[in-house]
Amino acid sequence: MKEDITIEKDWFLRLLIWREKHLKERNFILILSFIIGIFTAAATLLLKYLIHTIQNLLTDHLSVDGANYLYLIYPVIGILLAGLYVRYVVKDDISHGVTRILYAISQKKSRLKPHNMYTSVIASSITIGFGGSVGAEAPIVYTGAAIGSNIGRLFRLDQRVLMLLVGCGSAAAIAGIFKAPIAGMLFTLEVLMVDLTTTSVLPLLVSSITAVTVSYIFTGYNAEFSFVQTEEFVAGRIPYVIVLGVFCGFVSLYFTRVMNRMENIFRKIGTPWKKFAFGSVILSLSIFLLPPLYGEGYESILQLLSGHYEEITQGSLFYAGREQAWNMILILSLVILVKVFATSATNGGGGVGGTFAPSLYVGCFAGFFFAYTLNHIGMPMELSAKNFALMGMAGVMAAVMHAPLMAIFLTAELTGGYELFLPLMITSTVAYATIKIFEPHSIYTMRLAKKGELLTHHKDKAVLTLLKMDSVIEKDFLTVQPDMTLGDMVKVISQSHRNIFPVTDRNNKMLGIVLLDDIRNIMFRPDLYKRMYVRKFMVSPPAKIEVGMSMEQVMKTFDETNAWNLPVVENNEYVGFVSKSKIFNSYRRVLVHFSQD
Repeated sequence: MKEDITIEKDWFLRLLIWREKHLKERNFILILSFIIGIFTAAATLLLKYLIHTIQNLLTDHLSVDGANYLYLIYPVIGILLAGLYVRYVVKDDISHGVTRILYAISQKKSRLKPHNMYTSVIASSITIGFGGSVGAEAPIVYTGAAIGSNIGRLFRLDQRVLMLLVGCGSAAAIAGIFKAPIAGMLFTLEVLMVDLTTTSVLPLLVSSITAVTVSYIFTGYNAEFSFVQTEEFVAGRIPYVIVLGVFCGFVSLYFTRVMNRMENIFRKIGTPWKKFAFGSVILSLSIFLLPPLYGEGYESILQLLSGHYEEITQGSLFYAGREQAWNMILILSLVILVKVFATSATNGGGGVGGTFAPSLYVGCFAGFFFAYTLNHIGMPMELSAKNFALMGMAGVMAAVMHAPLMAIFLTAELTGGYELFLPLMITSTVAYATIKIFEPHSIYTMRLAKKGELLTHHKDKAVLTLLKMDSVIEKDFLTVQPDMTLGDMVKVISQSHRNIFPVTDRNNKMLGIVLLDDIRNIMFRPDLYKRMYVRKFMVSPPAKIEVGMSMEQVMKTFDETNAWNLPVVENNEYVGFVSKSKIFNSYRRVLVHFSQD
């Protein structure tokens, strides 16, 4: 057995050596991006198959002309099974997939655990298949990113390349699940904030195109949502499109704020069983009253885009009043308002899913609601409700994710609605501009931004985020005690090559510092050696750096104090010193590595 393992290792080692000799890194990355595209596409197809199979088994026999009480049970079973799987089998938190990718890029050198290559697929298929009101996109993006990360780690690639391969996996996931190669690449650039360089563009495209090709082979060439434009868009409707953009911006603000607050509520709830009970009540009641909230909701999107909006009332208490306009307006508004609670309850109660599909869903309903309501109250110009539903999808997604380009191209690629490219651009831009006034960060990045753990396109901030406090702390400063004499202090000075001496008590608590320049005029006076004590000439440091502070906060402290050296403490216990020059040297080194093309 041991011999077999040794032979395996020797074989792989020879492969690595051969690769280094015969393949340039750029060419090797392209090969890996192709492989990542294939594996991610396979995971995407498996996830879609599992979700649809479970949904069909559970819902094919349900009534369409009245309430279905099974909607009270199915979602609860789903989040229970998913929660048990995560808690007792996975034994790791796999929620908030996109946020965890961003955290891995900024704080874990783009390293994702091997189990992330499949666990999110299993957990999310159970959650969504049983009716959890979430999307499959974030889990599959997490899966694709993990595939890219682990393939890169297998071949001993460095952090910079690992980041690119994580991006390739994420791009392939979006491209494969939506059949949208451009949107896949733009997702990586706008949401994951991987820099656009000559090195990164081609691998991202290779992964995206490969994933889409695999999807085409197995599921056909049709767009994910069939959309046929029956009413031509005219310039006279542009003012309405601008207003729609503002409306989508505020809907997105509601979506983001409520989602964030619901997460905080679930976080404060103690045990997983209490979270499950609370989430189950919200989710089951929401879906029972509003069946369109069941699962991803793509069927409801298709119904609105095809103009068959009455079908969203099937299986609900509202079915009898489906032909009354005000009844329909009420249903549309309730779906927009309640969807965010259903999504939060699904994830908070133990399910696994993302906010990607919910943002598309809310956007579609918001756009349709906007046009349908204006038409009903008698506006001078008739608006195409399904066209505005399409624009709403782009608008809300652009604002929620702070990714206008991705939203524009994804919506166009999803539906084939390229004739509406201009209004899609207007809606997305206005919606994004609107939410930026109130929320500087997307729904994915706001958690990390608060902790200073977010990697952005801003090179200076990105490099500071990549720098770790541990790597710049210097611990060769000799400490002194407040009751030491000047004579003892001189002996310490003779043994040190530093000009700063931290003063600590017997418990290593930081009391102050002694600057060599402050005692230079007395250190050569032997008559004072036994009369002067450290406590008389020690001073307080300009500031203290706490262990765990972000590098951005550290640099801000240096700027505010004009200091070049500051002590580092942990619960006021002395740890070491950090110097501005050391940070600058580390910064330059990381910047060179980070910016290599």
